[in-house]
Parts: sequence; C-alpha cells; structure tokens
Amino acid sequence: MWAIPSKIKGLTMPKKIRPTTPGQRGLILPSNHELTRKDPNKKALVKPTKKLLVSKKRTNGRNNHGHITCRHRGGGHKRHYRLVDFKRDKENIPAKVASIEYDPNRSAHIALLNYVDGEKRYILAPQGLKVGATVATQTGAPYNVGCCLPLDKIPQGSAVHNIEMYPGRGGQLVRSAGSSAQLMAVSSGYATLKMPSGEVRMVKATCRATLGSLSNSEHFLKADGKAGRTRWKGFRPTVRGTAMNPVDHPQGGGEGRQNSYIPRSPWGIQAKGYKTRSKKKSKKLIVKDRRKK
Repeated sequence: MWAIPSKIKGLTMPKKIRPTTPGQRGLILPSNHELTRKDPNKKALVKPTKKLLVSKKRTNGRNNHGHITCRHRGGGHKRHYRLVDFKRDKENIPAKVASIEYDPNRSAHIALLNYVDGEKRYILAPQGLKVGATVATQTGAPYNVGCCLPLDKIPQGSAVHNIEMYPGRGGQLVRSAGSSAQLMAVSSGYATLKMPSGEVRMVKATCRATLGSLSNSEHFLKADGKAGRTRWKGFRPTVRGTAMNPVDHPQGGGEGRQNSYIPRSPWGIQAKGYKTRSKKKSKKLIVKDRRKK
C-alpha cells in the first residue's frame, strides 16, 4: 500500500476507513466535502435535477452487432447520465450556483446553475466554486472562477479547463478531476496552452475556456480496497496473457516466467512501442511534445 502524503498545497486529505470488516481494509475514499447537502448536519446529498437526467444504456463493451470490442467490461451499478453544458453558449446571462453535485460518469464534480431567465444547466465544477456564486459566459471582467471566456480575453498565466479545440464545438480538453491548463501567450490569432501532460500546443484564440482548475483534486489518492468495488464500476476481471496457453495468446506458454515478450493483444497487435496519435492537422499546432523535457 502506497503512503498518502501528509500535506499537499491546496489539497484536502481523503478519508481512510477504519477496517471494521475485511472489505474495508485498505479502503480510501474522497472526503466529498465540496458537495452540497440538504442539511449541513446530515449526510444526505442533494438529489440531481430530473430534467437534466437521461437514461444510460450499458453496452458492456459490445458494438451494434453484439461483438465485444472493449474487453473486461460488464455489470456495474445502474447510472443516469447528467446533461452537462460543455458549450457554455448562453452569453451575457448571469447564473447563480445552486448546488455542487456528484456525477457517477466522471471524476470531477458538477455544478447546477440557475440562470436569470429560469433555465437550469449543469457545468463542470471548478475548485473553489461556492453555492450562491455568480458565473456567466462573457467577454471581459470580472474574472471569477467558473466564468467562461474566449482565450484572447483571459489574462495570461491563468489556469483554465474545459477548453474548445474548435470555436463553438464545446469543451474537449482538460475535463478530468483536479486538472487545469495554463494560458501562456496569445499571438497571431492563436493561444498557447501548457496542458496537464506537459504538452505545449496552440488553439485558436476565439475558442472558449473556463477559468479555474477542476474540483475533486484528491481523486487520484483514492484506493478501492477490494475487487468488488471495481466490479460496481463495471470492470470485469482481467487475465494476463502470460498466464494463458500459446493457443489463446501470443504471450502464452513457455517453461517458467518470461519477461522478454513484446506486449501484444490476443490478436497479435502491439500494445506499446509505437505512436498511436493519428496524423491530423492538429499535430501542426503542437509546439512541444509531452515526452520532451
């Protein structure tokens, strides 16, 4: 078991469960102190808004023909999909934060916005966003956490998330818990961003992004503690290729254990050692590769 760092700047420590049962031994859960509760003295969380829920059918890793295209998926707890507004296209209409809620479909928390005209929408909740705060999609100050602006209107050096790759398409970059990109410069119609991976890339300056880094930054510290908790998430057991026979896997067979194999899938396709990024025009906009220091 890895040790949890005692102090990390701007990070709250998760809950380490006292093992009163064998299944709780090694279990570490997020504190979820940011989530809104009905009563501060009770543990009951605010229920999600029904109008923003959509039924989610589980595919179990199968395509439209019923063939398994993604192995080791199946089962898991039932979920409803929350309709999250990634586009943030409601311009110059202020909204008040009604609640910070849990979303089972993503690692970051979501925030419910009540707009002045009566509409309700979910957005990705940035760290530090409080209930009662006012946010909006705008083109200038104030630069509050949760406000959405074009990149050329955001002060340089700011932390941003939910970044568009193409204007009006909606946020596609930096959407996982605790992540943020840094706006380094804006020139010649392009904004230069330093991504969480270390990659430095350019995006059109008219693309929108949201101020702040995303919530639930302690997500990476949690530990499931038992196999059953992984099954609840919809992941089935995985058997190593080296434990199989030669007829079942390219890495199977052999006398004793061998480490000199090339990682492959059961169909012989290499899993590591070659580039998987497709040759698209966006590759021209990468200033610095994430592997280069």
